[in-house]
Amino acid sequence: MDYLLQDLLIESAEKYPEKDAVVFGEEKVSYAELDLLTNKVANVLIGQGIKRGDRVGIYINKSIPSIISVYGILKAGAVYVPLDPQAPPSRISYIIDNCDINCILTSTAKLEAIGHVKEEAKSLEIAIFTDDKKEINEELPLKSVSWQEVLSHDVVHLPESQSINNDLAYIIYTSGSTGTPKGVMISHLNSLTFVNWVVENLKVRSEDRFSSHAPLHFDLSILDIYACAKVGGTLCLVPETLSMFPSRLSSWIESNRISVWYSVPSILSMMVTHGQLDQRDLSNMRLLIFAGEVFPIKYLRQLMQLVPGPEYVNLYGPTETNVVTYYITPSIPETQTKPIPIGKRCENVEVFALTKDGKVVTEPGDEGELVARGTCVAQGYWGDEEKTNKVFINNPVQPNFKDRIYKTGDLVTLDEEGNYLYMGRVDHMIKSRGYRIEIGEIESVLYEHQLIEEVAVIAVPDDLITNRIKAIIALKTGEEISSSDLRMFCSEKLPKYMIPEVIEFRENLPKTSTGKVDKPTLLKESV
Repeated sequence: MDYLLQDLLIESAEKYPEKDAVVFGEEKVSYAELDLLTNKVANVLIGQGIKRGDRVGIYINKSIPSIISVYGILKAGAVYVPLDPQAPPSRISYIIDNCDINCILTSTAKLEAIGHVKEEAKSLEIAIFTDDKKEINEELPLKSVSWQEVLSHDVVHLPESQSINNDLAYIIYTSGSTGTPKGVMISHLNSLTFVNWVVENLKVRSEDRFSSHAPLHFDLSILDIYACAKVGGTLCLVPETLSMFPSRLSSWIESNRISVWYSVPSILSMMVTHGQLDQRDLSNMRLLIFAGEVFPIKYLRQLMQLVPGPEYVNLYGPTETNVVTYYITPSIPETQTKPIPIGKRCENVEVFALTKDGKVVTEPGDEGELVARGTCVAQGYWGDEEKTNKVFINNPVQPNFKDRIYKTGDLVTLDEEGNYLYMGRVDHMIKSRGYRIEIGEIESVLYEHQLIEEVAVIAVPDDLITNRIKAIIALKTGEEISSSDLRMFCSEKLPKYMIPEVIEFRENLPKTSTGKVDKPTLLKESV
């Protein structure tokens, strides 16, 4: 019985010991090998003092060691915290301190970055290196454990687990409106609710070869890793060097015989326009799944024409719930211009929309904020009760006992078939390349620059990536700075996907009658 996420690996290692569990280029590891290696990692972590519920960071580029790290941490009874390997050290330091991480699994390629992180992250004490380079900088102000020490560990059996499925499995940090990221706490049960639904309803099987395109710090990675492990499939890691090159990516899909693909629509849109899909044999593809943003209908229609074999599934759900609705996409008429629905609820999940006056939306055309309830709903935000209480609330429709729901912040309506249609946001959050981004966090960083008088960040609609980020800036009188210097400034505090692509300078910003920056006018001028 799979009560915990690591049980999925343990059970498949018993059923399919010699089968390829993870493939990365020419490297591969079988289920038996993955089970053994992750036991060793777990025992090393326990030996370093890691206890049940402790947070352990993963600061590694996509690789087989990154998957080993995930399961090793879980088997130790700990909570993994995936850190964006491309994020600036200041952001990594904040997360490490905020989450009280004292141990990370990383690589020697990150030595310089780790040095910078340690200067600010006081809680960090131990680094376990997951590559076999023996030379580790002795001046690194951390206790270092080499991969050779892990491999030579002679204890391969695990102590009896004391964990239960309500314990935390991982914490994913997302953009925060106050200028700092917030950690979404996901339990084993939260995640297994989604994984079990995927396996049961999308009919994935042991013969499937799953793509793993999303990085670990992006919640799309959950389906790839755990649904694959549950059925004993093969997880094929997409090299980061290919992920943004459409023609090379489509060639990779062909050569790896991928049968289950999962990514944000912007990646698929780029493959439609530049991926040479008409020259690829993608006949192995059974399931083509997308989530994270609206799929421009013209690109989805073209994709379904270029790759007609698989079933097309639109999934919807924020990090705080995994996936809560789905829509199996039929053929799209040439006359259709509206985006496809986000669909109906997944089994063992309830979703409904609440109007501003608290009534449940029941009729097509009525609009409300989508909320979710059930075992899919996260435990809240790490160490932030105020933010948690704003969006994780007691169910107003059922006031007689404690029944927590999550307010997604997404506006929806119903169509005639009872499917939910995504209409937009109730706040200042946007989507770009599948990431949820708080405009306020970008503005907070820009306001830290001493030359900036005023700033407004807006999202300019874009067919390929949903939105492009634009910053309109008024400098202090007499001051000058280049766009490239401002981007460099942002790169010290923000991940790459949050850095404005367009920076425009003005003498002053337009204001509303109440004195606020007039963003609607700025957006109208930019579209």
